[in-house]
Amino acid sequence: MARALTSGLGLMYAKPFAYRLRIRPPLAHRHKAKSSRKPQLQQRCYAGLTASYEGTRTQSNEPSRASVTEQMFNRAARHASAAGPAGGAGGTTSYAALQGADAAWAKAKAQKAGKPRGPPPNFVQEIQTPLSQPVQYDIIMCGGTLGIFLACSLQLKGLNVAVVERGPLQGRQQEWNISRKELQELVHEGLLSTDEVDECISIEFNPVRAGFHGSQEVWTQDVLNLGVKPDMLIAKMRHKFEAAGGKVFERTVAMGLKVHPDGVALQLQADQHDVTGQLLIDCMGNFSPIVKQVRWGHKPDGVCMVVGSCCRGFDDNTTGDVIYTNDPIQPASSAMPDLQCFWEAFPSGSGATDRTTYMFTYVDAQPTRPSLLAMMEEYWKLMPKYQGIDLDHIEPLRILFGWFPTYRDSPLKTPFDRVLQIGDASGIQSPLSFGGFGAMARHLSRLRRAVLEAIQAKALDQEALATINAYNPGLSAAWMFQRAMSVRPNHTSNPNFINRLLGVNFRSMHIRGDWVLKPFMQDVVQFVPLTMTLLGQLTTDPLVIPQIFKHIGILPVLGWVRHFLALAVYTIVSKIRGLAHYWPPKATSRKQFLKNRKVEAWKYGCGLDYSQ
Repeated sequence: MARALTSGLGLMYAKPFAYRLRIRPPLAHRHKAKSSRKPQLQQRCYAGLTASYEGTRTQSNEPSRASVTEQMFNRAARHASAAGPAGGAGGTTSYAALQGADAAWAKAKAQKAGKPRGPPPNFVQEIQTPLSQPVQYDIIMCGGTLGIFLACSLQLKGLNVAVVERGPLQGRQQEWNISRKELQELVHEGLLSTDEVDECISIEFNPVRAGFHGSQEVWTQDVLNLGVKPDMLIAKMRHKFEAAGGKVFERTVAMGLKVHPDGVALQLQADQHDVTGQLLIDCMGNFSPIVKQVRWGHKPDGVCMVVGSCCRGFDDNTTGDVIYTNDPIQPASSAMPDLQCFWEAFPSGSGATDRTTYMFTYVDAQPTRPSLLAMMEEYWKLMPKYQGIDLDHIEPLRILFGWFPTYRDSPLKTPFDRVLQIGDASGIQSPLSFGGFGAMARHLSRLRRAVLEAIQAKALDQEALATINAYNPGLSAAWMFQRAMSVRPNHTSNPNFINRLLGVNFRSMHIRGDWVLKPFMQDVVQFVPLTMTLLGQLTTDPLVIPQIFKHIGILPVLGWVRHFLALAVYTIVSKIRGLAHYWPPKATSRKQFLKNRKVEAWKYGCGLDYSQ
């Protein structure tokens, strides 16, 4: 499911995994009471805040009236961190940053598919002559906010690694939400002890809810229920990395990359020397200049737009929402036409009444889609109804926003030797996710093994590195889920179709138990649980099947069937060969390297790396 910006981590003692799903626990009655407040509540508090501010501006003879979003940014400014903005999604939360993100979104929407604006960037250049200076590092990691985790793992395994970060290498104040299993990957990798992980956990809460307008709510426990402090977590990673001999170049802008037969040379800003290495790993996210060059002229196939805030003043603040809707598809006459709005909400560890709420939606990149500014304004209108609270009763601490492009041809296979994309830059995250740490944690051990073996076997050419980001049928199958949760412009679908479809699916997963529900809620697609869910959908609500074809389209459904069948084949082969608990021997030759990557592709491609 979708995750908090730069998605999440989270923590603490493991509660018994024998948790039970339940419908409407005692706290649910309070949530239901809040959600059932009169619809006029959101309009009254929104209009009151606007009128109050307008009166103030009129008295001061200011020429124009600030939007509610500007007002909330002004109120949040008093809580801004003295440390300044952090790296990664959600690291910069000013109104100017929102305008900048919106301008980039407007450019993406204006781009015509297959018709790039001008010549492609020339960030990466392939040079046929050898390097003119010795290789300084085994690995150059570009993008440190998430890259520091893999960089530290590789440094501890004996490689010489440098991290290059455009801004300060520090985590944001806003927590990452994650499940314990994902966080435990750091312990399994030897990056942190259990005690060190516990120190980074700011809050643990239960239960969490999945609910859809007009459908029965499902409550469960221990899913995305941990809040982790990114600033502390990244500080610990950096300390271990540098203590092991790793080098950090922060506040350092990469200007270009030259790929030579015997290494790479990363060109830094004018006042610094180039950095050379055997392999460059691109962890610069969705908007990496290398990815921009590779995907030049390709319009995103899908986009997750998200806005939200962390505010103080929520008295009822002990549970979370993993995914929730309280309205049907927005009508054509609304400020966000032809969109289904989804919600997430989590208690924050910064205070007993601090709560983070996100509104997100899935769209294509058509010019008619709303701006982030318009979506943020709508968020302030709709959030009071969702949470049952007046805007003038809460104090904004941080305001969050972003748009996350996704592409069907993911994971990305680089066209260059000695260059590898990981994390969001590779597109390995689920198209349903905001991206970020969850996917990185899941693939951390796989990436560490692959990079170590690539260096040892000298398998650094384009063909060999492409096997690290091999075809993943589980990831490709998730594309239809995003398509089903989005709405085409000028659609003719029933306004409650998405809620009806998801309501039946989650109810079906709930009936079949944790082993079906839990992987899906953590963005892992497995063949048997998926098949059980589809059968449940078919038997419970067969009349929705024709509506699926109408809403999604026949060709996309047929394309999805191909990935579904591949998921079945990957699962059968992996089960027969016993790959779920099998780790191949370390590769010292190119042949063994390629064989090991095939084993991992089968295993991760069908989700068998995940175990409860």
